[in-house]
Amino acid sequence: MPAIVDDTYAEAFRSIYAEILITADSRRWVEHAVAAATGNASSTILCDCEAGLDRYVGPEGDVSFATPDGRPGAIVQFHVPRFRKDRVPALERSLLVRVSQNVLTCPTAACFNQIDSESYFKLGRKIAFFGDGFQKRIERYGRRLWWIPTLGGEFVLDRRFGYADGLMGGNLWYFGETAGAALAAAERGVAAAAACPGVIMPFPGGIAGSGSKAGSKYKFSIASTYEKFCPLLRDNPAANSQLPPGVGSVQEIIFNGRSLEAISVATQAAIAASVDTPGLLRISAGNYGGRLGKSFIYLHPEKQPAAAG
Repeated sequence: MPAIVDDTYAEAFRSIYAEILITADSRRWVEHAVAAATGNASSTILCDCEAGLDRYVGPEGDVSFATPDGRPGAIVQFHVPRFRKDRVPALERSLLVRVSQNVLTCPTAACFNQIDSESYFKLGRKIAFFGDGFQKRIERYGRRLWWIPTLGGEFVLDRRFGYADGLMGGNLWYFGETAGAALAAAERGVAAAAACPGVIMPFPGGIAGSGSKAGSKYKFSIASTYEKFCPLLRDNPAANSQLPPGVGSVQEIIFNGRSLEAISVATQAAIAASVDTPGLLRISAGNYGGRLGKSFIYLHPEKQPAAAG
């Protein structure tokens, strides 16, 4: 019997994001660069940004997307909340650190911009200083690039990297009879959403096993465990449990993306792929009644405005 899908919505909030394309001689080295560049970027509660893989492209990936150099590649997104006053310099700093330390250093890698916009960072110039005077401007693949000599050969990257408005905080909650059931459902959801372009799931394996609420009893913390939905606090009166009967575990998927439409498509794909998981009792989502964000991703697709995105 399919799980119940609550008539509710996930509440997303605005971000600014950058999107890059990493290529390398093989899919294996692309994967290494992606893993390094998106490390420690699950949540902006304490991370400098939220980052993740959109999809693999070119040979050994989505072949409908041709990479500039014809090699295997991956599209990666980096998000910073728009409500941060320092959002623009914060995003630039995240890109600078992650591309220079994790993509430049990856054997055979190259890096290209994916957002053409009036707002951009002169990231290539800053990273090119690593060339210590031997760097140079070149044109290749019909693009204006910086060329940096390295011990492994060369590293090339675009001169400018654009940024645009995106969204953070789309989510799905999976209520399972057991920890195994909740996790299996979430894994199915992640696999389906991963096939939807324009979306990332920044937590480990795409899943947050420690879903949080905004705020805390401690003044120094901006987020904390959602005690009302912790199974092991069900019998603690102070937790005021709101867990449905029979639930032994809750797992969550967090979606960031380029648009409301992209996150909505990924959400529906995840629900369809996971709703029949054995032991899954309910699929729901977290929201704060519009206090956190004004972009709603409805779990019942007929509720989603036709002009979403």
